[in-house]
Amino acid sequence: MSISRSGLVALIGAPNAGKSTLFNRLLGTRLSIATPKAQTTRLRVRGIVLRETAAGEAAEIVLMDLPGIFTPRRRLDRAMLAAAWKGAAEADIALLVADARAGLALARPIAERLAATTREPWLVLNKIDLVARPKLLPLAAALNGAAPFRRTFMLSAASGDGAEDLLEALAPAMPEGPHLYPPEQVSDLPERALAAELVREQVFLQTHDEIPYDVTVETESWQEQPDGAVRIAAIVTVARSGQKAILIGAGGARIRAIGARARVLIAEALDRPVHLALRVELGAGWDEDRRRLATLGLEDPG
Repeated sequence: MSISRSGLVALIGAPNAGKSTLFNRLLGTRLSIATPKAQTTRLRVRGIVLRETAAGEAAEIVLMDLPGIFTPRRRLDRAMLAAAWKGAAEADIALLVADARAGLALARPIAERLAATTREPWLVLNKIDLVARPKLLPLAAALNGAAPFRRTFMLSAASGDGAEDLLEALAPAMPEGPHLYPPEQVSDLPERALAAELVREQVFLQTHDEIPYDVTVETESWQEQPDGAVRIAAIVTVARSGQKAILIGAGGARIRAIGARARVLIAEALDRPVHLALRVELGAGWDEDRRRLATLGLEDPG
């Protein structure tokens, strides 16, 4: 009987290191939202990749995209940070995704903590297509001096260069054991949560300054239609009244543009027609509300 393998691989790193882009690249589909702005990821999103090892073993690689590691200011920030470190500690392998352009400053403290909290850390230098090659080896050596990385990879998540090598190495490194998910399942993220995340992504991309960081999106209703379509209503909550006016825009133009683009992306993700209605509400202090954070799957560490 062929050996099966299954393991959890966490992607951790500083904001904007390219974790979500790498997550989507390895998964082969767009599941985790990725924007040029830092601190986009809030949820612990899991995606499942099936690979066959060189020995013919069936490996299930469960990838987990985690929030970035940054200095927290709010209860929301602390909950995101706690979720990231908890995810790294639970994983069989933790991939430190480091932006090769940023050097040591952001990645070294994370590497040092990983050395004490993770069973098996691996180093992934990302964005190598944007850095002069002679700078990469000294950077990798310095980070390997900060933590006992078992493996080091250099890749570009944006272009995909090197991503296949990482998957080929992860497959045989998974522990022996039965697969945890059906072969057709690509994620454990509920469709309602995916829809809300895709709306929030458009808020990030279509607004500026502090607004995206003070916004949360929740799916309010989900109605299956006789023709196979789904009718979704989502609430976009902002922290301050001035932000509500900006997000709605003149005559509702901004929120309509956000909804139009999000509807297309949700329909692509669900592979079915989607009707999307967005409502903007004021929720001052939502990012300090334990119950609100719990709906996002985040726990206040206290």
